[in-house]
Amino acid sequence: MKKAQLSGSLRTNVGKKDAAAQRVAGMVPCVIYGSGEQTHFSVKSVDVQKIIFSVDIFQVEIDIDGTKKIAIIQDLQMHPVKDIPMHIDFLELDDARPVKVSLPLRTEGSPIGVMNGGKLRQPYRKLRMIGLPGALPEAVTIDVTDLKIGSSIRVSELEIEGVEVLEPASAVVVSVKMARGASEDEEEEETEGEEGEEGEAAEESKEG
Repeated sequence: MKKAQLSGSLRTNVGKKDAAAQRVAGMVPCVIYGSGEQTHFSVKSVDVQKIIFSVDIFQVEIDIDGTKKIAIIQDLQMHPVKDIPMHIDFLELDDARPVKVSLPLRTEGSPIGVMNGGKLRQPYRKLRMIGLPGALPEAVTIDVTDLKIGSSIRVSELEIEGVEVLEPASAVVVSVKMARGASEDEEEEETEGEEGEEGEAAEESKEG
């Protein structure tokens, strides 16, 4: 996973009034857990937005008044109207303990099927998986170059060392289907060709 850094400040009060005051001041109330105890703190909203609005998943090094912890975002509460974070739960990472995450799914290459008129379909934008923090990649990248029309790649075909994909094994992650427009265009061309041949034959019979 990609890495990011945040600076936080301990919260001495954890009530609703204090949380509201933190938000007015441009801060986001947070909590980090996973190591047996919870730590309540706050971070600058502008800093954390760079992480939560990214398509990537980050291991975040959080410096809370001099104490550093490595974590990932476990839960995120957004304002119902404004596009700003209201509260963030962080899960502290342990190198020896597997963690569940949803990582981005990306494709590389130009499928043969697409060049022949098909359309690439990708039902999943992210895949749920579990693994030790050090084994988790930044993203799951799939080479789709050899995919022909009607071909697909399923979860069971993915091989990521040290990581288990939690989606159903039979689930299709990418496929190439015949594009409807391409199919119709081919039929129209064939029909026009047949009509042209019939017209030429009729003309020849008249001349004869």
